[in-house]
Amino acid sequence: MSERKAYPSDVSDEEWAFVAPYLTLMTEDAPQRDYALREVFNGLRYIVRGGIAWRMMPNDLPPWHAVYQQTQRWLKAGVFEAMVHDLREILRLAAGRNAQPSAAIFDSRTLQSSPESGERAGYDGAKRRKGSKTHMAVDTLGHLLALHVTAADEQDRSQVAQAVQEVTDQTVEVVFVDQGYTGADAVQAATEQGIRLDVVKLSDAKRGFVLLPRRWVVERSFGWAARFRRLARDYERLPDTLKGLHFLAFAILMAQRFVQAMAHLL
Repeated sequence: MSERKAYPSDVSDEEWAFVAPYLTLMTEDAPQRDYALREVFNGLRYIVRGGIAWRMMPNDLPPWHAVYQQTQRWLKAGVFEAMVHDLREILRLAAGRNAQPSAAIFDSRTLQSSPESGERAGYDGAKRRKGSKTHMAVDTLGHLLALHVTAADEQDRSQVAQAVQEVTDQTVEVVFVDQGYTGADAVQAATEQGIRLDVVKLSDAKRGFVLLPRRWVVERSFGWAARFRRLARDYERLPDTLKGLHFLAFAILMAQRFVQAMAHLL
């Protein structure tokens, strides 16, 4: 491929040195590889950052269908989850924390549906929006621990059982949640996994706009994800794709922080 202009979404040399081993599912000289793996990854980053349709891929990046097919391979292989897991440990150690967290924060975000995702959408009465919910668990630094997708009409408290199962192997002992997670069933589901639910109530805070203790961390994580325009709405046909692209977004953010941390140490 001839020289092309650089896009703001392009992966840097330092970031590529870290992420390349995760993305290399076959050797660079494999006969079925028609495009450089780094350029394919840049194409995916362009899609997720810009929020564009696959067929609107710029002509100087690999064809959209090549990027799409490779993205599906990456998603099925769980490479972005593995990347986020390792980056989270590194960044926690760099921040003087234990590699594995002992506390987490749960919350959900409702994404407006699109024609692609409308078949599995539900109506969120509280948000007055039809779409999907992304149920996210983060550590106290805001790094992604786990995420799953449901219809927007699913109650947060009913997702506790699945959420705690996804973080029990990460030494989590306490989870901070809002009042949407109250209820005996939610408490029991967490207790069975050896986790204590700590409900941070709005009434416990001062009047007016305040940052709720612990709760602001996950809200900031939702804000980080929202900067990736592909995640501003649910544009995906499959919930697993929406989940995988969230892990990709956090992998991109955390890789940038990893490079910055390494540069600071040097």
